[in-house]
Amino acid sequence: MFLISNGFPNKQGLYDPQFEHDSCGVGFVVDVKGKKSNDIVSAGLEVLERLTHRGAVGADPKTGDGAGILIQIPHEFFKKVAKESKISLPNQGEYGTGLVFFPQDKEERKFCKEAFEKFIKQEGQKLLGWRSVPVDNSVIGETARETEPVIEQIFIGCWDGSRTVPTATVKDDMTFERKLYVIRRQVENAVKNSNIKQKSCFYVTNLSCRTFLYKGLLMPYQVKAFFLDLQDKDVKSCLALVHSRYSTNTFPTWDLAQPFRFLAHNGEINTLRGNVNWMKAKEGLLQSELFGDDIEKIKSIIVPGGSDSAMLDNVLEMISLSGKSLPHTLMMLIPPAWEHNDLMDQKVKDFYEYHACFMEPWDGPAAIAVTDGTRIGALLDRNGLRPARYIVTKKGFVVMASEMGVLDIPPSDIETSGRLEPGKIFFIDTEEGRIIDNNEIKNTVASSKPYGKWLKDNLVDIDNIDLAGVGVDRDPPQQGDPPQQGDDLQTSLKAFGYTREDLKVIIKPMAETGKEPIGSMGNDTPLAVLSQRPQLIYNYFKQLFAQVTNPPVDPIREELVMSLNTYIGVQKNMLDETPEHCAKLKVIHPILLNYELEKIKSVNNKKFKTKTISILFDAENERNFVKTIDNICKETEAAIEQGFSFVVLSDQGVEKEKAALPALVAVSAVHQHLVAKSKRTQIGIIVESAEPREVHHLALLFGYGADCINPYLVYSAVAQLVEEKDLKLDYDKALYNYLDAAEHGILKILSKMGISTLNSYRGAQIFEALGISGEVIEKCFTGTTSRIGGAGFDVIAKETILRHKTAFEGEISNAPFLATGGVYQWKKDGETHLWNPQTISTLQQATKSGDYNKYKEFSGLINDQSKSPVTLRSLLKFSSELKPISMDDVESAESIYKRLATGAMSFGSISRAAHETLAFAMNRLGGRSNTGEGGEDPARFIPLPNGDSARSAIKQVASGRFGVTANYLVNADEIQIKIAQGAKPGEGGQLPGHKVSAIIAKTRYTTPGVTLISPPPHHDIYSIEDLAQLIYDLKNTNPQARISVKLVSEIGVGTVAAGVAKGHADMILISGGDGGTGASPISSIKHAGAYWELGISETHQTLVLNNLRGRVRLQTDGQMRTGRDVAIAALLGAEEYGFCTAALIVMGCVMLRH
Repeated sequence: MFLISNGFPNKQGLYDPQFEHDSCGVGFVVDVKGKKSNDIVSAGLEVLERLTHRGAVGADPKTGDGAGILIQIPHEFFKKVAKESKISLPNQGEYGTGLVFFPQDKEERKFCKEAFEKFIKQEGQKLLGWRSVPVDNSVIGETARETEPVIEQIFIGCWDGSRTVPTATVKDDMTFERKLYVIRRQVENAVKNSNIKQKSCFYVTNLSCRTFLYKGLLMPYQVKAFFLDLQDKDVKSCLALVHSRYSTNTFPTWDLAQPFRFLAHNGEINTLRGNVNWMKAKEGLLQSELFGDDIEKIKSIIVPGGSDSAMLDNVLEMISLSGKSLPHTLMMLIPPAWEHNDLMDQKVKDFYEYHACFMEPWDGPAAIAVTDGTRIGALLDRNGLRPARYIVTKKGFVVMASEMGVLDIPPSDIETSGRLEPGKIFFIDTEEGRIIDNNEIKNTVASSKPYGKWLKDNLVDIDNIDLAGVGVDRDPPQQGDPPQQGDDLQTSLKAFGYTREDLKVIIKPMAETGKEPIGSMGNDTPLAVLSQRPQLIYNYFKQLFAQVTNPPVDPIREELVMSLNTYIGVQKNMLDETPEHCAKLKVIHPILLNYELEKIKSVNNKKFKTKTISILFDAENERNFVKTIDNICKETEAAIEQGFSFVVLSDQGVEKEKAALPALVAVSAVHQHLVAKSKRTQIGIIVESAEPREVHHLALLFGYGADCINPYLVYSAVAQLVEEKDLKLDYDKALYNYLDAAEHGILKILSKMGISTLNSYRGAQIFEALGISGEVIEKCFTGTTSRIGGAGFDVIAKETILRHKTAFEGEISNAPFLATGGVYQWKKDGETHLWNPQTISTLQQATKSGDYNKYKEFSGLINDQSKSPVTLRSLLKFSSELKPISMDDVESAESIYKRLATGAMSFGSISRAAHETLAFAMNRLGGRSNTGEGGEDPARFIPLPNGDSARSAIKQVASGRFGVTANYLVNADEIQIKIAQGAKPGEGGQLPGHKVSAIIAKTRYTTPGVTLISPPPHHDIYSIEDLAQLIYDLKNTNPQARISVKLVSEIGVGTVAAGVAKGHADMILISGGDGGTGASPISSIKHAGAYWELGISETHQTLVLNNLRGRVRLQTDGQMRTGRDVAIAALLGAEEYGFCTAALIVMGCVMLRH
């Protein structure tokens, strides 16, 4: 196993270290009056030990995932031990110190120390000496010992070089603190850019004149035993911040243990990739009076290779040291849900809106504990999905932790207790000796500048821009006359790849109902890269989603925290505050109507100027494709230099000789180009394109950097549907419905990933590419994972030109109708489907008659995809070099039956007869059927007189907990916790009230006629620790049943599975994103979740790397049909196999897909 910089194995097979997650326990103790004592340190260590269950262990039971404690500098203690090392320390505050992790190699250690000496001298300070930190590594695990660094303590005196004795020559401790930060960043960069082999072992825990940090790859109870310093009574502090890490990986990572320099974090930053990109883009504008020229020495602000918590700490540290108070910094980075909160003080609301103009939220479930050594506090994110509780005693002692019970405090001593609320700050200032109320903190910060006046004078709402002849009200849209129809529209629709299906299946339902269209029965069409038909670039991407470690948001229950508010225009230096910072255009509806785009284009004043850049290329010259991409990147950069506020990337003007670049390629290439140049924040990017029409298309454009989108051709398509009477609505209402459906669809995609605001989602690139080559990823989609190579610029150009030519050349161009499509339902002249009339009828004939030859005919149709490959497994071939073995040596059929299961289809989604038939069949075979999430009638638990049983062996526990009782659970051979489902991962379900009959209501323990909603997350599982707790509870309810957890394939599912294995699940099911029988949004069926071949392989490989593979069995399902599918799944790591759609077809399903 080869380790990389942060202790993880190198990227290998399908394992990728960038998708490691962690979740944790966090807490602090503090004496409000600032009295230092060893009792505070001891209390902090006790809190840490009681958070042990919030951490985790892997294959090595004595190696944890990391633990640590952050305290004030214990000056008296350090003075004593420094003297023993022949180091003379000056007064408190006149020196900085910190633990440094060094490589084991002596020469490389020397190199790192020389780097310190060089930059300390260069910055006018004095190296006082090094102290070898006493540790006892006999108490830690073997894995931790193998990667244990050499740990030394550095002392740096505050010195200007003109005195023989170090003394404070800076204005205050913050000035010295900044200087120590500058030294540390230069040393870190020097080591990172060096050629030493063990640079991964080098890490500076912190370097401060205020705080000190003990941490490592330890279990909580090992921290005090390992660091012998902590056993000395002279170690005193008035505060202690502690953290116990539960990482989904078990790889040795000394540096990723927490706390970090300012914070400890329990949660997950879902928007991380976007936050990192935007921070890089902001670096070009950074200026600070306090840092001066030193600002260049600390870049890049975010250190690559860190965890999400480490990266947030990097940014919080930099902003705090630039002069902003700790509360101000927290309010900037993790704002509450202020957008729709009418009860919030307007002054505070103005603060948040002002900062939204130049700082996107670090969004995700998060409980943050933070300290600068004098002040300490905690904050919950806008959703409040992480536990954080506190107690204040009558003696002025405060304890805050992830849960209650971390210290034994007599009830008579408690003055007050409570829990943190979403977006609220709990804050103690030991200098002032008091707890500062959330409202006081926010009012103080919000009153520091006239934010409200600045917004009034500078922020322009798009609705307030007057355009001659057009109203400003969007509800209902006052669009004027519908767009022109006729031959030109048909030509445009053909040129941009529209099909009759797009109009009837996607656009019409959105315009008719105001909701996303619904489909069913999964996805059995080819991957975009395998299709024989030209594909839109959007089809090469799969949406990522949250499961377990960072749960999805419930967009119905949490509607108040969701927001599409967009602020576009030129950004300023984020470390400064001026009226010009909010000279932005405010757009509440970022999917622009045509007249709204005209407003933006027509603006030309001191605040805003717009430039339109054409994204058309020469349709007769494929080479012009890439050249045009380069040109629009250069043109956009030039527009910044020319003072433009916005660029409109437009594909208007398509004609026979001029084709349009795919809008996604254009916008993402420009976005990545400007991010790399640190110029992205200096201009707004608006897309004017005929191409996007689905919610998935719009989400991709936003996810790769578009600020606003004008999908103008879809508006003409809606007008055509109205004109042809396919829509029984007037144009304005139909258009309003379409936009409403699109916006709610985007919010749902955000919520799948646990993200609440479009501001955070924009540029976050929360997608996986399947079938795009490295050259395209590098240029246009930098940082996006593409595990399957494929289409390069040549292929994308060819597909674009092929589509374009259908509009202008050949028979199709003259046809009065569009191509059929055939993606969502099988059509004779449409896209390939594996479930088609021939395969369905052949399977049904074979199983009805018991004709094995007929079955072989069916399996031949499915397995032989040489002419038109559909699945990833169709590209695999069995080796012909292996010698056959005797059938006597092969596992018996009866034994294999035990490995088979049917999918989780609830009673209600299928009929009682179908549900019981599956149970009868699987029980006779010795396999297992699954209740799904709809419960099961207790009468089915009793076997029939003939020995048959309608009892499902697998009882599912889903987010709605319908039908889940103790009786239900004890009548299970397996209890399955459904975290996600293949048809719509990251989403919940809904059974309309008219379908909730008396029998369904009785089975689900609900009320007839009342709509039943399964929320996207389990509302008692917001972290990996919560899942471990549910597994424990279910095992106690039914000790005989095995506990399984259902996940859905996506990049990073292996690391999630590792965390589930550490939570003591017995089996993990990896479902393919193409599976699923129930009704789901079409965009989810087609575009969310990866294929099981990737998921089961990654999970198997990651568990092997973690030495956890022996702890769990693996199962997979999703569009499995034949024995060949089972064999390939087995080779990729699965031990059990699920069939769902195939079982329904055998029972007579005809696959209408309605």
